[in-house]
Amino acid sequence: MKKMLIGWGRGLAMDELCRELSEALAVNVEGKAGYNDFFTAAVLVPLIVQDGELAILFEVRSTQLSWQPGEICFPGGRIEKEDGSALAAAVRETQEELSLAAAEIKILGALDEIISPIGVKLYPYVGYLSPLQPIVPSQDEVAEVFTIPLRFLLAHKPIVAHMEMGTRPLADFPFSLVTGYSEEWRARKTYQVSFYKYGKHVVWGLTAQVLQEFLEIYKTIDDK
Repeated sequence: MKKMLIGWGRGLAMDELCRELSEALAVNVEGKAGYNDFFTAAVLVPLIVQDGELAILFEVRSTQLSWQPGEICFPGGRIEKEDGSALAAAVRETQEELSLAAAEIKILGALDEIISPIGVKLYPYVGYLSPLQPIVPSQDEVAEVFTIPLRFLLAHKPIVAHMEMGTRPLADFPFSLVTGYSEEWRARKTYQVSFYKYGKHVVWGLTAQVLQEFLEIYKTIDDK
């Protein structure tokens, strides 16, 4: 603060202050991409030939996991600093979870980035799996894998429902500083949630959102 007061209005001093502030800001953000309030992750929509037809592979998360145990998802996970890119994270996680070699995964492209209302920033990719051996998933992360024929998904529209998010001040909120602010829940956002049912399995949430976008793109070539 002393530097700011002394240097204020003096060209050279301000130049030096701006330089130092610029360096401090650069240090502040360095290496923090994806490590803010969002859980930043990448997934792969894996196409695979099953029983002679094209299908999509899904995972059932292990019940031993602390985050979303037992839920249905695509291979993927958090983007680590060592990954270098979202795509690298999606490939690494797919290899680890499905015990595949890099050569058994062919990346076809990317889908739109998703920022969910619950604080997840997701980078989805599409790939084709050509495993040389039957897939044996990692027991630490995956309870089971299953496939849904692409023709089934294209022929069945999802069930659509809606969720609402809201905010409510907690006990430490300084109501005396904001006169008349409500202490009750306040609705902030309503968003759509899709559900695809196949046998005993239900694909929903972010996984269904990614799936739905992929199916819409696939329809553009399937109609030709």
